[in-house]
Amino acid sequence: MPNERTVPGTSPMRVGIAADHGGFELKQHLSSRLTEAGYLVVDFGDASLQAADDYPDFIVPLAHAVADATIARGVGICGSGVGASVAANKVPGVRACLIHETFSAHQGVEDDDLNMLCLGGLVVGHAAAWELVRTFLEARFSGEERHRRRLAKILEIERGALKGSR
Repeated sequence: MPNERTVPGTSPMRVGIAADHGGFELKQHLSSRLTEAGYLVVDFGDASLQAADDYPDFIVPLAHAVADATIARGVGICGSGVGASVAANKVPGVRACLIHETFSAHQGVEDDDLNMLCLGGLVVGHAAAWELVRTFLEARFSGEERHRRRLAKILEIERGALKGSR
């Protein structure tokens, strides 16, 4: 199935990636695989393995690039993936999720317009991580009315309009 990276005459999909020390090794592996597969990879750091670095320093700039569409999709990695997911979701416009199985990697995009995948560098192996990233990047939002309606409600939550509503 053609996608943004394989359709003749189109630019490669810009994919952002970021990791702290807990995900650094997996980030390096995935960056190489993404480049080999024809994606344009934008690395938000860390640039080297630093045991004392903090995931928000890399995940938040990546999340901002996702939110302002500087990049098409993002991959955030920390030791468990939990912190990366929490930090990314603090940025309005980002829909990030910690995912360790393929159904959610595509369903999250198709139904919820997931735009950032989070992984645990100390939890997921290279082969599984690559399969998850590929599945996430190849999926497309369905645009169905019920999904657009739900995303509109999430936008209202981000704007503070649904505080206390049930």
